[in-house]
Amino acid sequence: MTATRTAATSGISRAWRSAYMRYLVEPYLYVGPAVAMIALVMLVPLVIGISYSFQSITLLKPFETGWIGLENYATLWRDAKFWLALENTFWWTLSSLTFQFALGLGLALLLNTQFYGKRLFQALVFLPWAVPTFLSALTWAWLFNPVIGPLPHWMAALGILSEPYNILGDPDLAMWGPVAANVWFGVPFFAITLLAALQSIPGELYEAAEIDGASAWQVFTKITLPFLAPMIAITVMLRTIWIANFADLIFVMTGGGPANATQILSTYVFTTAFRKLDFGYASAIAVALLGLLMVYAVLLLAIRRRFVKI
Repeated sequence: MTATRTAATSGISRAWRSAYMRYLVEPYLYVGPAVAMIALVMLVPLVIGISYSFQSITLLKPFETGWIGLENYATLWRDAKFWLALENTFWWTLSSLTFQFALGLGLALLLNTQFYGKRLFQALVFLPWAVPTFLSALTWAWLFNPVIGPLPHWMAALGILSEPYNILGDPDLAMWGPVAANVWFGVPFFAITLLAALQSIPGELYEAAEIDGASAWQVFTKITLPFLAPMIAITVMLRTIWIANFADLIFVMTGGGPANATQILSTYVFTTAFRKLDFGYASAIAVALLGLLMVYAVLLLAIRRRFVKI
């Protein structure tokens, strides 16, 4: 009898352990394929790219490849073109992000109200996001061309330019061409995400504020903005990273010129790799950009945790 009870208890114990192990292991079996795919698509190329930055890989010098340690980074530190591209990247990202966020927030607030023709207006607002970036860049380059485009003539009529000419050929003004194109292209991202966040704010809060006699500015600063803060932090971080890596518009519109006036780090990576065919040095530039963006993301997330309570 005792032996039978012991065997039964042992069987229950083994079954419990088997179920417990299955409970622990089974979730990993479900996520395993996704993790493996991410590793193959993202982590493996990342590791290879970082390893390239410590090597000399120049297609024009196939017999001079090999590990060179930190030589690419030493060259990077002395490269005046890199520092110019870094400065251009900062202004390109900051100006594009500022205008995109301000216009996107304004459009989101407008689309959160009811007015005649809202659906048509909403479709027009989201249209730039659906246009291929290559086509957007070509269109804006034509718009700034004084022969076939209206923008130089309009700017001359407003007194912005002394005469109609292509600002994309002016080192002092060239960056504003891709910035204008990028603002037009990126506004829908903020409009869509912030509109979704606005529609999730409980309407009872606005009703209570109206009963209390709060002004429109008080409603915006005390209700709308605090509820939007978490979404703003995430969207600003993501958009900053995308803009800093966004070489399409600049490469098509100006190619980084004139005189490197619009050269940013992502276009510098492209030209170094596929024009100079120096993949080792291009990888070092890319790793430097990756490090800067990682530091930015960590700082922004830390600030978000510190100040955003919702």
